[in-house]
Amino acid sequence: MGTDRFDGGTEPPPYHVVQANVAAALAEDVGSGDVTAALLPDVADVAYLLCKQDCVVAGRPWFDTCHRALDPDVAIDWKVCEGDRVRAGTVLATLSGRARALVTAERAALNFLQTLSATATATAAYVDAVRGTKAVILDTRKTLPGLRVAQKYAVRCGGGQNHRFGLYDAVMLKENHVRAAGSLTAAIRAARAAQPQLPLIVEVESLAQLEEALSAGCERILIDDFDAAARREAVKIAHGPAFKGRIPLEVSGGVTLETVRGIAEDGVDYISVGGLTKHVQAIDLSMKLGPAPR
Repeated sequence: MGTDRFDGGTEPPPYHVVQANVAAALAEDVGSGDVTAALLPDVADVAYLLCKQDCVVAGRPWFDTCHRALDPDVAIDWKVCEGDRVRAGTVLATLSGRARALVTAERAALNFLQTLSATATATAAYVDAVRGTKAVILDTRKTLPGLRVAQKYAVRCGGGQNHRFGLYDAVMLKENHVRAAGSLTAAIRAARAAQPQLPLIVEVESLAQLEEALSAGCERILIDDFDAAARREAVKIAHGPAFKGRIPLEVSGGVTLETVRGIAEDGVDYISVGGLTKHVQAIDLSMKLGPAPR
């Protein structure tokens, strides 16, 4: 298994984004030069990448790019694919290159891999929790600054789907927009007139607003802070004879692993979880010089 086996279906991230992320990471870490690595003989060496806890792997493009930025000839042989679930003690990859470059790239490469694997692992836990329902797990814009594309890629590696990437690729009407427009229907009409080509997502705060949004039309309705009874009634209304489930419902806010299954079983279509990207706890990884243990 080598670098030709990239993943199990996740679309690779844009290379220019990976390059920019890596350039910034190496600039802040290496600066004018790695003064400690300079003490090492610049000879050919090998290393291995060890995973110390169960996880879902994500971040190979960033890891590889960190190492290749410092040693274009480094050979990286991956033993796992992006999105693979691995056990603690798994050797994820072996590397062969120049000793100085290997140790200089180590921290930046691990930072990307441990962070993105954390997002993928958290996502997979939520996806597992709603398995068997129709609910889809979504991310949010609550990402680490500068790593939005990377973390949203990791969400896909974990089996989730992406919400809007930013403020530019979908219109999302919330309380303040509705208040400024005078009514929910007026806000929807204004949004359609201004951005007819973009998806429209509408947040509602009551069942009355839900019916108004369903009647006015949009691509998705966000029912935020509904209790369980109201949420089930919202699903009943949206899928009833008047609206026939044409507009999917999304739940957001306060979703946890303990509550997500019940929310999904209420019949909603999407559940967005900010914690996938903002409450990350890095996966424990290490890279060691020398041959991998047998």
